Amino acid sequence: MLLRHARSLLFLPASNRRAIAKARTLSCDMVMLDLEDAVADGIKEEARANAVEAAAEGFGKRLCAVRINVEGTPWHGPEMVAVKKSAANYVILPKVESGRQVRDVFSVCQKPVLAMIESAAGVLAAASIAAEEGTAGIFMGTNDLRQDLGIPPSAGREGLSFALQSVILSARAARVAVFDGVFNRLDDEAGFEAECAAGHALGFDGKTLIHPSQVPVANQVFGPDAQAVADARRLIEAATGGAERFEGRMIEGMHVEEARALIARAEAVMP
Repeated sequence: MLLRHARSLLFLPASNRRAIAKARTLSCDMVMLDLEDAVADGIKEEARANAVEAAAEGFGKRLCAVRINVEGTPWHGPEMVAVKKSAANYVILPKVESGRQVRDVFSVCQKPVLAMIESAAGVLAAASIAAEEGTAGIFMGTNDLRQDLGIPPSAGREGLSFALQSVILSARAARVAVFDGVFNRLDDEAGFEAECAAGHALGFDGKTLIHPSQVPVANQVFGPDAQAVADARRLIEAATGGAERFEGRMIEGMHVEEARALIARAEAVMP
């Protein structure tokens, strides 16, 4: 699967073998083995070994990534070496605020980097981060970003709007994938679906998740529905070149390209 086709990207602690095994039965598009926030300091080395072992076994058609700890921690260097030797598709770098951080990790890991934007400084540097040679995609770290911006936990996402749109613009200009942040309220399915829909409307490719129960909704919202795919096929068949009328609206070459991209995305995520 191509990264830009991923709809559901599930974080799970690399220290939790049961969660890793369960992930192989889920319909998520990417499994992200976390060595950072989800793992206590005392079991970082065990989690690292688990991540390498899990990546070697693989997750079927699902993409696999490993989130390492930030530079300056005692685990950063050993984790980069471990990820380089692993079968993971990507390395996730948290708290990125400069292109140099991506460059350093990419040079060691020799794997595409998924850069997490989690601060005001990261948002302002998003264009240079996205443009780095080793950057394959951008993740929004909305929890940390809220804290850095001084947004109350109970507030909606209005205060994040400029940051979210700025990062999406940076990612699109660099032609890399971009994914929305996690949703914390596990019992609020309606709220989660609404946030997925809002993120999709903004232009995110998919959503990062923290619980298996969130996977089906993310797949539905970020994946093309059957009607949209059928409409796209009819549009392609009807198009003859140039501007023309199609089912009550004007279309041109751009719309044909959009239709083809939608069909490609739908085919990529078919079971």
